[in-house]
Amino acid sequence: MFYDFHMHSCLSPCAENEMTPNNICNMALIKGLDIIAVTDHNSTRQLRSISKAAAETGIKMLYGAELESSEEVHVLGLFPSLEKAEALQPWIDERMPGIPNRPDFFGDQLLLDENDEPVGKEDRLLLVSLSASLSECVDAIHSFGGRAILAHVLDRANSVTQQLGFIPMDLPYDGLEIKSPDQMQRIIKTHPWIRPDSTHWFIDSDAHRLVDISEPENIITHDEIKELWGDVL
Repeated sequence: MFYDFHMHSCLSPCAENEMTPNNICNMALIKGLDIIAVTDHNSTRQLRSISKAAAETGIKMLYGAELESSEEVHVLGLFPSLEKAEALQPWIDERMPGIPNRPDFFGDQLLLDENDEPVGKEDRLLLVSLSASLSECVDAIHSFGGRAILAHVLDRANSVTQQLGFIPMDLPYDGLEIKSPDQMQRIIKTHPWIRPDSTHWFIDSDAHRLVDISEPENIITHDEIKELWGDVL
């Protein structure tokens, strides 16, 4: 199955307003993807409308959010059901700093229905660190039935290797997100405790624009999905 498990809707301030529920699902369909996950920054509130749009297009979904820890590390929480993902939201809300969004500076944070009609907006800035450590974020994802994937581990200022300098040996993450097989080799070389054959590796787009959603290049098997999320397909 061709997948992309890291993209942002127009709820994320850094994403283009074109990233609506229907546009995302239809672009994924046009590109030939089979299963996707939308992972807005510190929020699951767009997932219900995206789930309805996905059902109309026939695209399968996991349900996600991209949390930012107090160390400014990004970690994807991917859940097998909408209900499990939405159950994480009160935990996030309790740890949000409550900084007001400035749409003119950070971007709009739009909430849309399944027809891409506006139903509200998020007034708190979502692109912020939670008052929860990386370990606490991973534990919370697990406690609500999700899997924790360390995001863009070599690529950006908010990667675990940029913020901490390394991937902690005792951190119970479920997968690592990379951009290429070369990055996998670099991680293995610098982290000899990571066993490549027993690690789940993900290559995602981190799309903030429709054009950046992944092409049908990266494959996950039904067995891998079942191992991580159970019988969701």
